[in-house]
Amino acid sequence: MPPLKTIFMGTAELACASLQALGREPFVQLVAVVSQPDKPKGRDLKVQPTPVKTIAHALGIPVLQPAKARDNTFIDQLRKFEPDLIVVAAYGQILPPAILELPRFGCLNVHTSLLPKHRGAAPIQWAILQGDVETGVTIMKMDAGLDTGDILTQTKTPISPTDNAQTLHDRLARLGSEVLVSTIPDYVAGRITPRPQPTEHASYARRLTKQDGKLDWTQPARNLWNRIRAFTPWPGAYTLQRIEGKPQLLKIWSAQVDEPSSGQPGEVLRADKSAIVVACGEQALRILELQREGGRRLGASEFLAGHVIPPGTLLGP
Repeated sequence: MPPLKTIFMGTAELACASLQALGREPFVQLVAVVSQPDKPKGRDLKVQPTPVKTIAHALGIPVLQPAKARDNTFIDQLRKFEPDLIVVAAYGQILPPAILELPRFGCLNVHTSLLPKHRGAAPIQWAILQGDVETGVTIMKMDAGLDTGDILTQTKTPISPTDNAQTLHDRLARLGSEVLVSTIPDYVAGRITPRPQPTEHASYARRLTKQDGKLDWTQPARNLWNRIRAFTPWPGAYTLQRIEGKPQLLKIWSAQVDEPSSGQPGEVLRADKSAIVVACGEQALRILELQREGGRRLGASEFLAGHVIPPGTLLGP
């Protein structure tokens, strides 16, 4: 069989490993890459190429960046490539039926959850936030719904207590690329029968906002610990400390669940070189790394050397 004429659609860093893996495979001929339009980033708001675009240029593959995937002119461009297959990973737009029906082998999606759990934009973060002990990658044949297509293959990975969204992201990106390139030949050869997703246990992992990172100290310490891990590095977990009546944002980078305490939620019980211990709705939270607004990320000891948080201080709104 000649190489599959393949279009890759992706934008975020998560998709880069899959694009690179496809670029190494002889059974694939990457004829085009589709990515979202470049956006300004950083303090100087300089327009930066998407991570996937950068990889595509390094591979010498032409890149298309339509504002909307449903644009008829763009769809006509795709049609001219006469693709056998379209692979989608962290692209960021829902594809219209005109694209889904274009390749003879359909459109395959690399989704970083064990579907039907955590459909949607932020499956990695929501898996940690909800205390899941495992997650994984699903290779799915796309349909018109939001992550509702038939499953081709799934692979699991445990979520360890040391994982945060960044470490899990990186592991799932690698795992996804490996599962993708092992799935495509068997799927195209008819050795994999797509199976419908079960209707039970379906859930939706909505897109995150900065407000999601706000810590509610009335929650159990384990919930807050999960929130910190889930939202590191973005949007970041945070609380407020009032200094001379003005709220000062404190970003929390890492923490541990501590022993039960008798303080009121949000009360600093202890602040020393080992940690900052804060009472919660259940148990307490040991803050190990934090960052003052406009400052550097510091360990608790180093932070306290320059910033005073006396025991009895109430954190929060």
